Amino acid sequence: MNKCIVILLLSCAAAFAQIAARPAQSALPLDSTSNLPDQKIGVDDLIGISVYDSPELTRTVRVASDGAIRLPMVKARIPVEGLLPSEVEAAVATELAKEEIMVDPIVTVSVVESRSRPISVSGAVKAPITFQASGVMNLLDALARANGISEDAGPDILVSKTIPGAGGKPITLTQRIAVKALIDGADPELNIKLEGGEQIRVPEAGRVYVVGNVKKPGAFPLHDASESSVLQALALSEGLDKFATKEAYIYRREAGSTSKNEIPIELSKIMARKAPDVPLLPNDILYIPDNTGKRNLATVMDRVVGMGGALGAASIYVLR
Repeated sequence: MNKCIVILLLSCAAAFAQIAARPAQSALPLDSTSNLPDQKIGVDDLIGISVYDSPELTRTVRVASDGAIRLPMVKARIPVEGLLPSEVEAAVATELAKEEIMVDPIVTVSVVESRSRPISVSGAVKAPITFQASGVMNLLDALARANGISEDAGPDILVSKTIPGAGGKPITLTQRIAVKALIDGADPELNIKLEGGEQIRVPEAGRVYVVGNVKKPGAFPLHDASESSVLQALALSEGLDKFATKEAYIYRREAGSTSKNEIPIELSKIMARKAPDVPLLPNDILYIPDNTGKRNLATVMDRVVGMGGALGAASIYVLR
């Protein structure tokens, strides 16, 4: 009986020694916080591959321009573009078994760094930015990354994306989204989902130019072209100056033309509400001419008043 116990103890000790000598499961030399949300893998992404009990196969690999990766001892290139990490795990395991490198390998794949899903936000935003999409993202999220739109933003946002077309030829699709409807939440469908590869551009607002006899000539942005008019432009320029004429002119360049058309308007009737207000388009120039007769009369009156003041002062001096 004692002999059997001794043999059993020796067998257990040998088994424990073999377990201790066996290499532990290989782990990626990566911080666990570097793993990104589950997403399809693309070109230039950095993926981490861990093969149980095979440190020579455990590594990080950058996806090549053809959408494939290479592993040591594996002859074939493994296509991974467009696959989820779990699908890449199955592809790597299949190739290892197919080339008889391992039997029933256990493979773990994670996305360490994503470079295949860039989203750029440019134009009239406070902080133009290009970043990588991760997880679920929509248009408002992207605008928030750019610190929101700036005060000189136009009425629309342009979202463009290049996709494969017929025969593999790339085509670019562009969607125009109204800023007001998006921000006010009037149409939630305008807050489109982004998958990466989108270019978001916020054009600056068009401007109208007011020159001539107004108190504050200048260029004024049109945030909503449908609400722009002569009266609104005059309000932005703080009203007419005292020498303004009864007529004004709009100078407008028609599409495809290099010259500007002159459009006369009856300013006095518009101001008196006897004629309808006139809409303005981006890049219109509103010109209010100088009333020469009124200015000349004012100049003469100023001189007369000046002469009267001088004569009065002289009379007082003589009386003294």
